[in-house]
This record gives sequence, C-alpha cells and structure tokens, in this order.
Amino acid sequence: MQIEDVLCTFCGCLCDDIKVEVDEGRIEKVRGACRLGSSKIMGHNRIKSPMIRVNGELKEISYEEAYRRAAEILINARHPLLYGWASTTCEALKKGILLAEEIGGVVDTTATVCHGPSIIGIEEKGAVGSTLGQIKNRADLIVFWGCNPSEAHPRHTLRYSSNACGRFTPDGRKGRKVLVVDVRETRTARNADRFLRIQPGTDYEIISALRMIIGGKADSLPEDVAGVSKKELIEIAEMMKSAKFGAIFFGLGLTHSRGRYKNVDNALSLVSELNSHTKFVIMAMRGHYNVTGAGQVLAWSSGYPMAVDYARGAPYYNPGETSCCDLLSRRDVDAALIIASDPASNLPRGCVEALAEMPVIQIDPFENPTTLFADVVIPSAIAGIEVEGTAYRMDGLSLRLRKLVDVEYPGDVEILQAILDNVRRLRDDN
Repeated sequence: MQIEDVLCTFCGCLCDDIKVEVDEGRIEKVRGACRLGSSKIMGHNRIKSPMIRVNGELKEISYEEAYRRAAEILINARHPLLYGWASTTCEALKKGILLAEEIGGVVDTTATVCHGPSIIGIEEKGAVGSTLGQIKNRADLIVFWGCNPSEAHPRHTLRYSSNACGRFTPDGRKGRKVLVVDVRETRTARNADRFLRIQPGTDYEIISALRMIIGGKADSLPEDVAGVSKKELIEIAEMMKSAKFGAIFFGLGLTHSRGRYKNVDNALSLVSELNSHTKFVIMAMRGHYNVTGAGQVLAWSSGYPMAVDYARGAPYYNPGETSCCDLLSRRDVDAALIIASDPASNLPRGCVEALAEMPVIQIDPFENPTTLFADVVIPSAIAGIEVEGTAYRMDGLSLRLRKLVDVEYPGDVEILQAILDNVRRLRDDN
C-alpha cells in the first residue's frame, strides 16, 4: 500500500509531499524525502522495552512499573525539570504542562540552546514574517544568514525558497537572487549569487552598517566595517532595497555568535527599515520538526514560550534563571524528565554532568547518549509514523501528523498521562 502526502518529521520544514510504501505493517520504501528524512521514517534500532537502573545496570520491566517508578522520582524531587519536547506532538506537551503543574516543575524546550535568542529578540522587537508559501510564491531575493540549509534542511531551497517555482516566481532559481552571509564558505554559499564572508562575531556590526546605508547615512561609515569594504556593503544594501519581495532566513550563526539576541533584534530592525522601501520578511531556520509547536503550546498555555517554572503555583519565566542550562549549572533541579531530545549530546559538559548526578527519566523511541545514565527508560511510538498528532512548521503553520503503521509502543501522550495518573494516585495514598 502506498500512502501519499505524508509529513516528514525530521526538521522544521515538515515536508508534506512524501510517499511511503507500507507492506504488512512495515515501512518498506520512502519516496520524495531527503536522505535525513528517509532515515527517520525508515527507522533504526529501537528501545525494545521499558527499563530501570538497578545496581548500575538497566533491567527490563513492564510499562506499569516504569510509570510508577517515574512518578515516584518526580514526587520525591524538590524541583524537577521536564526538558525536550521538540520532536514530539503538541498534544504531548499539553500533558507535560499538566504534569509540571502537578509536581511544581520547570518545562523547557530545546529552543533555549538554539533559537532561544531569536525568541527573546522577537519578544523585544516584533518580527515581520510570512508563511513559507508566500516566500515560495513571491520572493525574488533570498538571504541565508548564518545558516546552511543545503545540509541542515536539504529540501528547504527546493520546496520553499531559492529553487522553488511559485505562482509569481515560475522561473524558480533563475528568477531569484541568493545572498549568503556566513563566516565560512558552505555548500549553500557555493550555490549563491553572492557570498559575503564576515569575521566571526561581527554580525551586529555588519547589520548596523547595512541599516545606516539603508537609512541614508553611508557617508558616516568607515571604508572598512569588520573586514568588509564599504563598497560591498553598499552593493548588498542596494540589492536588498531593489528586491520586489525579500526574505531573510537566519540560523544559529546569528543567534550563537557574540551579541546573541541583540543580533536578532538588530536583524529585525533591518527588516523593518527595509519595508520602507520594499517588502521584506524574516524567519528563523528552526531545527527539530516541532520546536516551533513547543513554543506555541507553552505560549498559549502559560503566556511564555520556553523555560516556564511552575514551582510557585503559577507560571514564572525568566531566561537566564529558569532555562535548563542555568538550572543545571546551578544545581537548582534535582530530577529530570527528558522527552524527545538528547541533552547528553547537546548541552554543555557541566550541565550533562549535573544531569548524570540526578534521577533521570527518558521517554524516547531510540537509544541515545542520554540513555547511558537514565534511571528510567520508557520507549514510545514515533509521532507522525506510529501515532498521530499536531506539529508546527518553522513558519508557524500547524499541520496534522498521520499514523502510518500500528505498533505495540504507547505514544508520548499515553505515557505522560499514565505518569500523571500515578503521581496523583501516589499523592492520594499518602
């Protein structure tokens, strides 16, 4: 059986034109996806059953025992952390928020260590945005700043940006100009019309110079700005002003260089000022397929998009205090529930060491480095393949994930609800 219009749950592009061949309850072939997406849909070695750590070794147990042990860890914790959420459904996070309210924990997403600065910058400045469809259909200038979609989001250029053929851009790549701004020549840069190579940590200066030129103050600039000539900056500013519809896609090269959220703030101001001359939009290149949805669910549930602390009985948000790395580095949490993420591979070493010292519950379909020190491991069904749900594309468009095959594993929603039920039951017994 061939299933069409399947959503790929790998990156924030959430490509929805994938074809999957299923035979006797197994996925046999994937058509139309990139290599990364195909690998995700085809799957690999799974965690076979729930496990708990006994005398340093993981021992297989039943799901009910795993739920009860997880509930005991969370109840006995003074201040637990519930972290991840970027690669699961919005419905799962809704259950996670209920659990955090029950136990007085902190809910944080992987956004705090990637596009957290983007979120803070947008909170301060506001963003001129659009859907990816608008960019596909209208944009004649695409700017990739501090990102490399050719390798991180392989189908982004073909479906949504530089190479896409849209309603008002029927010529695709031939009808567009592509500008790449980065500290090194990437695969994306090699395919661009113009590559602006900048020194690491100078994004803020370059953006400020472009703003001055667009604002008619080019005469105040020196002949060289952070290693880039004034002449080249003027040419780039004119390229932006002369576009009919421009779009800036920015990545971690902007959010993780010196300046952090102020870089994003400055880029948002640049786009706002460009709109005095033409139409320009800006968008973050989000990584995990539902990291945008995680922020959306937290925002409409608590009023805050990440790092929400429920210890006070009401949502409290203060990045730098309630975000996962800050909590772990200060040892302000004493237990963790990790879901749909792998902090052992992505957080700073000190934070990982702190995690390893506390009880950790892991909910994930696959084994990863976090499994090596987890005390409770609960395997789950894969969203968008084995269980349905809702996810948000990087542009904020919500899409419905479909179930393709039946499996024995429970979904994240079922697992979290079972842990929540056990938490309430144990509290009632006490």
